[in-house]
Amino acid sequence: MADFWIWWILAALLVGLELATGTFYLLALGVAFVLGGVAAWLGASPTMQMIVGGALSAIALATAHYWRKRVSPSMPMPPLDRGATVQVQKWNEDGSARVEYRGTHWNAEVAAPDTVRSATMYIVATRGSTLVLSDRRP
Repeated sequence: MADFWIWWILAALLVGLELATGTFYLLALGVAFVLGGVAAWLGASPTMQMIVGGALSAIALATAHYWRKRVSPSMPMPPLDRGATVQVQKWNEDGSARVEYRGTHWNAEVAAPDTVRSATMYIVATRGSTLVLSDRRP
């Protein structure tokens, strides 16, 4: 089998895997492998094919990484528990509380010192594994 067919079969496999993952990194490698196959088809030596395929892979991966960071910058995910209602089981003297939420017991604290403490509170944030509560729905 000619060298260029090996390159193109590998490129097709990478592009096929890319369709399953959706990351664009395997697509970048697939394009680089296609160009490595073109170098083989043009009669380049195996060493030159590897240089072309490797260099273009590095360039394509760097480009895909830069594009992904530019197009979709990482944004913090909103807290999924925000706005949920909790039942306070016990208020402690220091202002913290013990609440039941999602079938288990959690430590909680009020969002502001002047927050009215009641049996039903709302989650406004989380600090580690501690729920931050308010008497008003966010």
